[in-house]
Order: sequence, then structure tokens, then C-alpha cells
Amino acid sequence: MITRVLVAMDGSEVAERALRYALEVHENAEVVVLHVVGEPSSMMGEATEIALAEDSEEKAHDRSEELIERVGEIATEYDATVDVEVAVGQPGKRIVERAEEFDTVIVGTHDGSLIDRLLVGNVAQTVFRGSPVSVTVVR
Repeated sequence: MITRVLVAMDGSEVAERALRYALEVHENAEVVVLHVVGEPSSMMGEATEIALAEDSEEKAHDRSEELIERVGEIATEYDATVDVEVAVGQPGKRIVERAEEFDTVIVGTHDGSLIDRLLVGNVAQTVFRGSPVSVTVVR
């Protein structure tokens, strides 16, 4: 029986579909949304990283606030309670680290181009391969 569900969300439409799927299929489970804010690229120089850090931090905070608000709206539609956690790091890695505390993980995936997958990485693929629990991938 699934009692705890982790939903990875990045604010995209497909991530919202993943949350809706979790609330529909696991309506009696505890649902936790994890939003991971990526760190600045290690390929940037230190001066560039410092210059972009403040702007990036503010934008990440704004995106996180918007995501939390949207999760609340969706939870209300389903008359559900959803906890939201925000973490910093590599999204795939952080999701896998948290997965062991849950019965299942639900992620959304985009059909990104090869360049998107090379530059950004495929979070769903990282989670699918590294998770110690079952993973559902929603399109």
C-alpha cells in the first residue's frame, strides 16, 4: 500500500500533471512536492557566478513562491493537503536522495531536444535510474 508519495515539480505544465496524477491515483496518501532549485553552473567563473548569484537567487525565490501558490490551488481542487519542500542542488540527485523516505516518486518528463538533454540533463531519467523506490513518469 502506498502511503507516502513524492512529486518532483519544476513549475511546468507536465509537472502539474504529475501532481494531479498523484492526487487522483493516491488520494489517501500523504503527498509531498519537492521543488529543487539548481545551483549556478560550475563552468562559470567565480566573478560571473557572484554577479549572477543575487539575480538568480531572487528569480529562484520568485519561481518557488509561484510554485507553492500553484500547488495550493491544485490541492484545493482535489480537497487535499500537499506539503511543499524547496531544496537547492542538482534536481535529479536531490530527488533521489529524498526518495528513500517515500513509497513512490512521480515525475513529469518533457520530450526535449538532444541539446536540451545534454545541457540540462534529464531529471526524470536520473530519478528513474537512481531511485530506491518505484518511479512513475508522467507525460
